[in-house]
Amino acid sequence: MQNADQNDILFERARAVIPGGVNSPVRAFKAVGGTPRFIRRAEGAYFWDANDKRYIDYIGSWGPMILGHGHPAVVEAVQKAVLEGFSYGAPTEREIELAEAILALMPSMEMVRLVSSGTEAAMSALRLARGATGRKHIIKFEGCYHGHADALLVKAGSGLATFGHPTSAGVPPEVTQHTLVLEYNNIAQLEEAFALHGNDIACLMIEAIAGNMNFVRATPAFAARCRELCTQHGALLVFDEVMTGFRVGLHGAQGVLGITPDLTVLGKVIGGGMPLAAFGGPRAIMEQLAPLGPVYQAGTLSGNPVATACGLATLKEISKPGFYEALAKKTRTLVDGLKAAAAAEGQPFNADSEGGMFGFFLMNELPQNYATVMTTDNAKFNALFHGLLDRGVYIAPALYEAGFVSAAHGEEDIAATIEAARQVFRTIPSP
Repeated sequence: MQNADQNDILFERARAVIPGGVNSPVRAFKAVGGTPRFIRRAEGAYFWDANDKRYIDYIGSWGPMILGHGHPAVVEAVQKAVLEGFSYGAPTEREIELAEAILALMPSMEMVRLVSSGTEAAMSALRLARGATGRKHIIKFEGCYHGHADALLVKAGSGLATFGHPTSAGVPPEVTQHTLVLEYNNIAQLEEAFALHGNDIACLMIEAIAGNMNFVRATPAFAARCRELCTQHGALLVFDEVMTGFRVGLHGAQGVLGITPDLTVLGKVIGGGMPLAAFGGPRAIMEQLAPLGPVYQAGTLSGNPVATACGLATLKEISKPGFYEALAKKTRTLVDGLKAAAAAEGQPFNADSEGGMFGFFLMNELPQNYATVMTTDNAKFNALFHGLLDRGVYIAPALYEAGFVSAAHGEEDIAATIEAARQVFRTIPSP
């Protein structure tokens, strides 16, 4: 008698007590079909599911695990911190040390406030921008995800430079009436929005390398125009670097592009896998926050002593000379290998990477906006996803998510992934 699939059993249990059986929607495999894998343990570049099947992990907890799972220096720091106490609800020296470490690596930031999640950080940065400028309107871009705060769960309006509509039930239209949703990398649309509403715009929030429509870069010209128009109209430029911060390079996407934002939102890597995020910027703006200024923000677990220990240990490791050069090289090897494997089997495919972050598309050219990403062949992606999963390679279970390589991935992992992809491409009908 064949053993029962433990993932199926756990998923049935989960669906009885958790909406959809998961605590974050993409984990449910609804986009790709099938049963989500329930993870029991992880080490290095791998994790094991409830059936004890091993996978090469390319989601890395959606970005934080840049060192791989269970890095000895990080584990040691966390264990030591746990013995000293889980949480105090009072200041600690380690909060200062982490803030100092972040500011030393992010020249655009003079002060930083620690919080517990990327959503919380983006929401707080948005409130701060409105409080500092005294304005209501914000600009975001279709395909950029900034967490699930009400004002940011918005799809594009019915025409150019019109205000957006809620994308989630429970978000009243009144909440999104001041959110302009524009097309990513569309300079003409950006200029029109500022021409119409420039004096009322508090901030422009952007993922400078978007990771939630897979991997799409802001062009240098587009990023530069965002900076110029914000400066010209007195709006704040907010870089959401929850995903890209310390992942695409030691100075984030702003370092890659050479753009200085007014506010930066960070998460994922700075917590090393623990719930920790941050937002920061120039002293004059940050001092608008309570208890110094009128913009209120608070959090019981902000600056948690275990999370800050994990984050500090992670930042120490990634700051070592040569770390990003090695990480970028292995990520590029993976991307180039996947492109070659697809080409050998006559499959439309393109891919890009920066640092330890990558993305691929089942099309011949790299898209520059969400509308183009949406033309991807879902059925082909689903076949690729499950084919890789069957061969022990775990990529994001949705075609709109970027992938992540860690320092723990070795040459044999990259080679095995490329070979698995080649085998799967061979099974997918060519166009």
